[in-house]
Amino acid sequence: MTNSPNPLGDFLRARRELVTPEQAGIPTGGVRRVPGLRREEVAMLAGISNEYYLRLEQGRYRNPSAQVLEAVARVLRLDDESVTYLLQLAAEKSRTGRRRPRQETVPSGVQKFVAALPMPAFVEGRYLDVLAANALASAISPRLVAGANRLYDVFLDPDERDLFIDWDIATEGLVAAFRQSVGTRLDDPRAVELVGQLSLASPRFRRLWGRHDIGGRRGAIMRLQHPLVGELHLNREKLIVGEAQNLTIAVYHADFGTEDADKLALLASTAVTSTRDHTSPGRTKDRPHR
Repeated sequence: MTNSPNPLGDFLRARRELVTPEQAGIPTGGVRRVPGLRREEVAMLAGISNEYYLRLEQGRYRNPSAQVLEAVARVLRLDDESVTYLLQLAAEKSRTGRRRPRQETVPSGVQKFVAALPMPAFVEGRYLDVLAANALASAISPRLVAGANRLYDVFLDPDERDLFIDWDIATEGLVAAFRQSVGTRLDDPRAVELVGQLSLASPRFRRLWGRHDIGGRRGAIMRLQHPLVGELHLNREKLIVGEAQNLTIAVYHADFGTEDADKLALLASTAVTSTRDHTSPGRTKDRPHR
């Protein structure tokens, strides 16, 4: 993740290249030298001058209006989350000071809540670090433990990759969630380090990061190939619990009365047995927190 002097232009250019002329209703003919839409086509469809859009993409407008940005967003087919991110990028250009990200801590009430849930659950931080997890989450994947990082594990750990039947879809959502979570703090040292290391180690991550997708906090169906119970279909929900700290609880649950629910119950029983085997009476097992 390079500290680009023009994050707004980088975002607009990446999203422009993903919109086809056919999607924008533009007749095509001959050879096009650029992927997606041309700058002048975006300007025409958004109702602004070519010069205005060029200066916007080059980062030469300090305070572009929300009306213009929303018009451009419609042409680029951005969803609500991406529009919000675009407006934040534009607003960030006019700020002179930046706040340092707070140290991430999980409130004790949230830790107790996650531990008490009868479903796999874990807390993610700003950088998709696992900050807390219950025993059933670790039964789904031994990498769902405090101190792990979901980006490193899903992209670089072969066993974690094998867990996801729809690994391509899972990685798309993961990168989009990471970009949304980091937000406009594109010079954040930890985020720069993560993106740099993952870009070198994973061509898949590098391609997805270059798309500038935003999102991933919505519900999803997770199709997993679990080594103990076989194929397992779970619903995943993400609940924001500390907006100021950007903490999210991820919860997996099965549809009631299904074979998947039975498999989840089996995993729950093995998780309870494992916890009893590894925890002495009258003593709780502590995990380090990042």
